[in-house]
Amino acid sequence: MFRFVLGAILFLSFVLPCYAAPCYGTKMPEKMKVFMGLQYHNLFNRYLEDSRGKLKSQQYFLLLSWGITDWLSLDLKGGGGDIKQHPNGSGEVRYSPGFAGGYGLRLRLLEKESWKGVLGFQHISVHPKSRHVDNIRNKAILDDWQFSLLGSYKFKKFTPYLGARWSRVDYIHKVDTTRKRRMSDFTKDIGLIYGVDIPFCDKAWVNLEGNGLDSDAFAFSVNYAF
Repeated sequence: MFRFVLGAILFLSFVLPCYAAPCYGTKMPEKMKVFMGLQYHNLFNRYLEDSRGKLKSQQYFLLLSWGITDWLSLDLKGGGGDIKQHPNGSGEVRYSPGFAGGYGLRLRLLEKESWKGVLGFQHISVHPKSRHVDNIRNKAILDDWQFSLLGSYKFKKFTPYLGARWSRVDYIHKVDTTRKRRMSDFTKDIGLIYGVDIPFCDKAWVNLEGNGLDSDAFAFSVNYAF
């Protein structure tokens, strides 16, 4: 059974587009301990409500996770990111990279032998540089929210996990002084999460994560436990 689940995860990872705000997996720091890492996150495609087109974004982060208790962690990230917005019927609008950051909480619900279950909340906000179109200042912000529930099983050399999430991505567009918020397509708010932690040694590991059904994205990070 375990081999079947692992094989399914690895198969999906290679043959399907991976998918949005990363969930970090089920590996959490112990009380008063810290994890740090570097993460790349590529949002390939997220559809907006009312057929208003789609969003794309590439993000780069420095990660920090702190164990508030043995079963609760605070996750923080800071870095940069861009936004590409493609309205229906017109060309893509690109905003050059600017500040991006995020935060989240993870709560461990289950830990029994090699099994873990984790409930999480994550938020990413991307603030690229503004651009001028016909001498009018355009500003864009991407807000990515999600709640997730993950389960993992630890093998000797890696820890795969599966789960589900509810997510929402808002596109905030400001033209001069007029500000409008466009939400993601609410019919695609539920996603399937799959990922794996692969250790280098006792304190260092790689995380690969994707999900399906709600959007197209991929997350990759290298992490170290202090």
